Amino acid sequence: MKEITCADESKIPLIAIIGPTAVGKTVFSLELAAKLSAEIISVDSRQVYRYLDVGTDKVSQQIRREILHHIIDVADPDQIFSAADFASQASDAVRRIKARGKIPLMIGGTAFYYKALCGSLSENLPKDYDVRIQLESEIKEKGLSALHSELQQIDPAASRKIHPNDPVRIMRALEIYRITGRPSTYWYENQKRIDSNYDVLYIGLTRSRANLYRNIEDRVRSQFANGYAEEVEWLLAKGFSPKLPALQGFGYRELVRYVRGEITFEEALAGDVRSTKAFSRRQMTWFKHFTPAVWYDFDSKTSAEALEDVLPICLRHIGVEVADL
Repeated sequence: MKEITCADESKIPLIAIIGPTAVGKTVFSLELAAKLSAEIISVDSRQVYRYLDVGTDKVSQQIRREILHHIIDVADPDQIFSAADFASQASDAVRRIKARGKIPLMIGGTAFYYKALCGSLSENLPKDYDVRIQLESEIKEKGLSALHSELQQIDPAASRKIHPNDPVRIMRALEIYRITGRPSTYWYENQKRIDSNYDVLYIGLTRSRANLYRNIEDRVRSQFANGYAEEVEWLLAKGFSPKLPALQGFGYRELVRYVRGEITFEEALAGDVRSTKAFSRRQMTWFKHFTPAVWYDFDSKTSAEALEDVLPICLRHIGVEVADL
């Protein structure tokens, strides 16, 4: 059995399941939640959006009735939902779950959401490929001066330091704001003072790249065979702009092009697979720095074996005796 440092008694202990997309986090989280009598807090920047169901692999309503899930379907696709919004809602969910005598269990692959909750965004401000693509599109459509004017409104201090003809720094400042909900100046000024109320134990899941890629390919094919294109067509028909960040994510952006007749169904599928694989690599780069963490290789250990090993570790971390469950 792996040893792990006990939780900081001055902070609220939490458990989180992390790892790349398609590694098996969802199934494992449901198994662990059942053992712990836990409720799940989703840490997924795509599952916050209503109507984005097939492409984000949300668990079914039936499962959500059996094991309560939080921070799923809390915003429309044309609403801004930032990391600061997540941190606020997650903190509220933790408080309410604990008040009901349950255990909060976080699960998801959005690294900067974890950082927002744990107060460490200032140390390693997040990046988001989809937000960057959206900003590049806006520069082409509206011009760089329009983005600099936007920056003046949300972060006057940064706009004074960044030249109006500097697209890299303008986009970076806007990227930070759109991801976190706070201007970059805030994070830099508060870097030494931001702290977290939580002591998070991370349970990391991994697989070999070959097997992970195989899972990704299988999942994308399943999504495309089970209404993914129809979901995107419905969203566009309801008036949601394809330029929204929610529809610029991998899979959705390719299917927007398919629905518009710009690429074939097969090309959209292949593009989604490529983008998802690239995203999984970025996730592992982010998560390898998360501590304290216990990692399980799902190529060499079954879910049941990992569950048996990790359960007492989780119980020690949150200060619960087996007899109490």
